[in-house]
Amino acid sequence: MENTIQYELTPKKVKNIIIRVKANGVVAVTMPYRMSKKKVDAFVQSKAEWIRRYVSFVFILFVIAFGTSLSIRANLGSSPISAPPYVLSLVPGMPMTMGQIVICMHVVFILTQILLLRRNYELRQLSQILVSFLFGFYTDLTMWLTSFLQIPPTLDHTLGWPLQFAELLIGGALLAFGIACEVRCDSLMLAGEGLPLAIAKCVRKDFGKVKMCSDTALVTIAVVLMTTFFGHWDWKMVGPGTLVSMFYVGFMVRVFAPHIAWLALLFIPKAERRQLAVEERREERRADDGPLVVTIAREYGSGGQMLGEQLALRLGVDFYDHNIIDEAAQRLGYTADFVRDNEQNISNGKLWELIFTDKSIPLSLNPSHDDAIFVAESRIIRALAGRKPCVIMGRCANWVLRGEKRVFSVFVTANREDAIGRVSTVENLSDEAAARRIDQVNQGRSNHYHQYTGAHWTDARDYDLVVNTSSVGLEQAANIILQCVKDKMKN
Repeated sequence: MENTIQYELTPKKVKNIIIRVKANGVVAVTMPYRMSKKKVDAFVQSKAEWIRRYVSFVFILFVIAFGTSLSIRANLGSSPISAPPYVLSLVPGMPMTMGQIVICMHVVFILTQILLLRRNYELRQLSQILVSFLFGFYTDLTMWLTSFLQIPPTLDHTLGWPLQFAELLIGGALLAFGIACEVRCDSLMLAGEGLPLAIAKCVRKDFGKVKMCSDTALVTIAVVLMTTFFGHWDWKMVGPGTLVSMFYVGFMVRVFAPHIAWLALLFIPKAERRQLAVEERREERRADDGPLVVTIAREYGSGGQMLGEQLALRLGVDFYDHNIIDEAAQRLGYTADFVRDNEQNISNGKLWELIFTDKSIPLSLNPSHDDAIFVAESRIIRALAGRKPCVIMGRCANWVLRGEKRVFSVFVTANREDAIGRVSTVENLSDEAAARRIDQVNQGRSNHYHQYTGAHWTDARDYDLVVNTSSVGLEQAANIILQCVKDKMKN
């Protein structure tokens, strides 16, 4: 089934071929009457990656719903995102099922995303509305399927508590596995993850922190609903299981994520996998005998840019900085200005980091603009480092090329007064404006580095040498680096 897709074919009076994935995972194709079966088959097979991705998502959605329902059956409280609809579904006389309430809540989440992101909202994510209906259906279905697993409250605590926590942990693990697969699938996402992701984009904060605040807000809403409609606290609605889910599920996602790389094999074309394998073998071969590469990370106003250009000139090697932007723009089909404006934007958190920092994941996975830029620039850096000696400026190059023996990484800093003076002169700013500009740029670089590496930009342990240009000057700093490079080449 690697090269073919099985599907249902229906001729109708339509102008174009229509492909849709049913709730049961069956691929349905509608074709114009006069079109040949051969042409339809060729078209469907060309969409194989898209089909596999969305069919997989249909089944993954069921796993997520099943894990959520199983956690609820433990009678220790539901997960944060399902807490409000679960509480409302228990209200006497409620005409809607839990799944129907879930649909309504997700639609509200989607509308909020659109209001927050506006022009930046990806149109493909409008399919979240259909996903919401499917997830609502799965919620009711799995709640029915797991009804016999409900732990009765009358059960002796000696036996009941272990069974409840076992059921809670199993359900949470299934939920985490589904979320990890959802991320790896990279087709659509549930509105419950889409809303905090949209908020993270708007406020430029870490996705993990925003998700935690979002979960806390949902639990608070559930508590308010519970006390309003029932007048007392009920542990089966909001209980220890709710708090466990807030931390346990995220932990289990990080456990599962590195071990489901096999899922990507369903989506990545065979030819592309072969090319990736060739690239990886090439990188392994050059790790020991490749050309020497100097990477420079620098604080704004430290003179690192001039230092890098001077080093490249004295070493007689190429200097790469903005030309990386140009090549990334060409690869992605963006303008150079767009890449320059977005290459250090933050859009995603640790879950997405697991995907986009993996060099085996191709660009065909359609990541966000920011992550696509990072992936493209990382590949360009690895390619440049494998060709000939060079100096590479910024863009997490020290981390992208980590572990390679013939890479010398430098971090350039300067005293604040000197940095302010240099920036105010170059950009014709007042000292106050220059100070604000320095703080803004450095914070952006620090956030960008931490987002994609999990490390701290200024941590000296990630560099071979840290140079303070205020102490030694640019000329002497260049001499120090050159001497260290020569020693590196000898060894």
